Amino acid sequence: MASILVIDDDEQIRKLFRSVLEREGYEVKVAPDGKQGILKYRENPADLIIMDIIMPEQEGLEAILELKRDFHEVKIIAISGGGQILAENYLIIAKNMGAMRTLSKPVQKSELLKTVNELIG
Repeated sequence: MASILVIDDDEQIRKLFRSVLEREGYEVKVAPDGKQGILKYRENPADLIIMDIIMPEQEGLEAILELKRDFHEVKIIAISGGGQILAENYLIIAKNMGAMRTLSKPVQKSELLKTVNELIG
């Protein structure tokens, strides 16, 4: 069973993604920010990370850089609803930093599952 780590500061998003992905047979772990997400990944690497960009404590762009530096093969889907700049701009930066795919919030269930399946089957 493939494992996915969902890193997002929005508890509702974490619950929704966990529910959708577990129904598809994935093992799902969650973290509320980049710092805790990296700790969880170091303890027990997942097959895929779904990471929000705008978060407290350690935001997604920092976390992507650290993960890609220490774990070159890590697969990351970056998600964003925007913030001070448009979501698309954050997602372009995330892609340039190593995210394999990007999705804009709100993420549609079908789009999420299609992207996850493309990366881990």
